[in-house]
Amino acid sequence: MNSTKLISTLFKPRQQATALYETQAEALQDKVFSRLIRDAAHTEWGLKYDYKNIKDYGDFRRVPIQTYEDIKPYVERMRRGEKNVLWHGEVKWFAKSSGTTNDKSKFIPVSKEGLHDIHYAGGKDAVALYLQQNPDSRFFSGKGLILGGSHAPNYNVSHSLVGDLSAILIENITPLVNLIRVPDKKIALLSDFEEKMERIARCTMNRNVTNLSGVPSWMLAVVKRVMELKGTDNLAEVWPNLEVFFHGGVAFTPYREQYKQIIRSDKMHYMETYNASEGFFGLQNDLHDPAMMLMIDYGVFYEFIPMEDIELENPRIVPLADVELNKNYAMVISTSCGLWRYMIGDTVKFVNKHPYKFVITGRTKHFINAFGEELMVDNAEQGLKRACELTGAQIADYSAAPVFMDANAKCRHQWLIEFAVMPDSLEKFSTALDTSLQQINSDYEAKRHKNITLQPLEVIVARQGLFHDWLKEKGKLGGQHKVPRLSNTRDYIEEMLSLNR
Repeated sequence: MNSTKLISTLFKPRQQATALYETQAEALQDKVFSRLIRDAAHTEWGLKYDYKNIKDYGDFRRVPIQTYEDIKPYVERMRRGEKNVLWHGEVKWFAKSSGTTNDKSKFIPVSKEGLHDIHYAGGKDAVALYLQQNPDSRFFSGKGLILGGSHAPNYNVSHSLVGDLSAILIENITPLVNLIRVPDKKIALLSDFEEKMERIARCTMNRNVTNLSGVPSWMLAVVKRVMELKGTDNLAEVWPNLEVFFHGGVAFTPYREQYKQIIRSDKMHYMETYNASEGFFGLQNDLHDPAMMLMIDYGVFYEFIPMEDIELENPRIVPLADVELNKNYAMVISTSCGLWRYMIGDTVKFVNKHPYKFVITGRTKHFINAFGEELMVDNAEQGLKRACELTGAQIADYSAAPVFMDANAKCRHQWLIEFAVMPDSLEKFSTALDTSLQQINSDYEAKRHKNITLQPLEVIVARQGLFHDWLKEKGKLGGQHKVPRLSNTRDYIEEMLSLNR
């Protein structure tokens, strides 16, 4: 008997609830808004901004937009055990965010409520929506390989932890889930990624793994080690019942072809999730559509700032009901973890409103606009995909930055790319990437016109393992750590080039 069919019935209520996203999105968000305001009314933050007299969204606009630097003093006090600061009661867990690869860390509060009505809710809905799309699934016939980070004690506060969100989730997960996941907690929470990778590979290579969850780059390292140990180049031979990879944290485009090559199975699926230290925001509800559905009945209230206003002192800020399709927005959230009108640094573009579906377009700080070209991460991903298709290349990792002026007073973009498979011609690849970016981005095309502002882009081949070594040097292997794809300065790329020998 297929046990998954029986267990799947437990997910029917959520599948029915998410169906309401098509017709009741604004009403669902209003309920979330009212609950958040009510629950935080007697916190220090709620008293400061008179939450008890906030009756609607118009009243809420008096609360200023926040960055991490704005809330850092509050978070620091919470980390030391103070109660009722940004959220009611004591917050025991803090997710160490690596939204950037700066040395400066961010510590995002994760309340008990947020843990369950945001993060765990997203994980359960990922399974619910996947089973809805794949009724023949045998998901629960084996184990799920969940790849996480590590955590450590938070100061000397009793039972308080700080670390990767994934580690906090694994530490607090219900014992029932531990029955259907691998590896065991002791291995999953190891801090040394290379040791963890080896031990995960050895303890899972002979198990019946049906599903994977994690960041594509780090999961790729683990499954490649599994295949090495088993002496095969096809993961489907190791885990013949493997059927889905829930991936998030970085764009999947550079990794998609590599996964298809190492998992040669017609029953394999890939489902994108938008889960960050700050919250769980989106899920792919159609495996054939790359856009994700905004999860609107968790403990998150959404607002959006048009990207053209992002540097203004008083930018326009719109609620979900007022977003426009195909327009880049910086996302602003208020959550049951105590984040209020908080800019998380991600940019999104909506492609549908019934239900609200979007694609992640980049980061508010990770783009190139040195010459007015406004190159976003999604532009880069599309351009690289096209260049790979035309040249047979596969990309392991990359980063790009502007060259403001070389010895000949020429400006250009410089791309540092580690190839999993080299293109048949590096010159052809560079030309294809440059041409594709012009087709995708009219601002880039205008700056490339007749080579007046920008010269053709330059591609530098990175040695194997360069980006791994750069992250390792910064103590950022594993977890949610990631390579900055685009930067408006040369700080990151100069460090990488110094290691490219």
